[in-house]
Amino acid sequence: GIVAEVAYLAFTAGYAPGTGPDVVRSDLAGEAIRLVRVLRTVLPGPDPEVDALLALMLLQHSRRAARIGADGGLVLLPDQDRTAWSLEEITEALAILTPLAHAAPAPYLLQALIAAEHAVAPSSAATAWDRIVERYDELLALRDTPVVRLNRAVAVAEASGPEAGLRALESVALPGHRLPAVRAQLLERAGRHLEAIEAYAEAVALCAHGPERADLDRRRDALEVLRANR
Repeated sequence: GIVAEVAYLAFTAGYAPGTGPDVVRSDLAGEAIRLVRVLRTVLPGPDPEVDALLALMLLQHSRRAARIGADGGLVLLPDQDRTAWSLEEITEALAILTPLAHAAPAPYLLQALIAAEHAVAPSSAATAWDRIVERYDELLALRDTPVVRLNRAVAVAEASGPEAGLRALESVALPGHRLPAVRAQLLERAGRHLEAIEAYAEAVALCAHGPERADLDRRRDALEVLRANR
């Protein structure tokens, strides 16, 4: 429904601000979660879409403390301290998802199931990336968007290596910094450092989010130092 969509847009603006100095805006994300909780209480009966949305929000919100480093900068998922994730929110989300295990595939549900794979994995390397790719394939069948294709390419890279991820990126057309940022990271992992530096530079030029731009700058600088010392 429209209320659920508005709540998710508000949550996304808090969880991953596109502009400004904040890594996360927990107040905005928290308000969106509260709105969905209220929505669940006023509906005449259980609504799988709203339940899945709440689970998705809780799973993503559970990582908020780990997304901010000691220096106040952005910490990406593979580098996060998973002991800083909120076990209470993860537990609640998984309990919400359990009855939905055999529900018809739907966008919020599939995204929540992907987030759940991250939540139960002890590390990025130990994550069930093949299963996540399968979930993204299901999601693409329902909602073929550039963002879904981009996220699927990241999962493909984790499951099958950076070159496979780069091939998956070839079908993605997305304005803004996220596409060159992902391409840069995959090129770096593939050892294609000069191309990676160029992609990082493109991402930095397009990024309006301070903490993310600083992270991209740092990665580009580290690669340039590495090349200079060869």
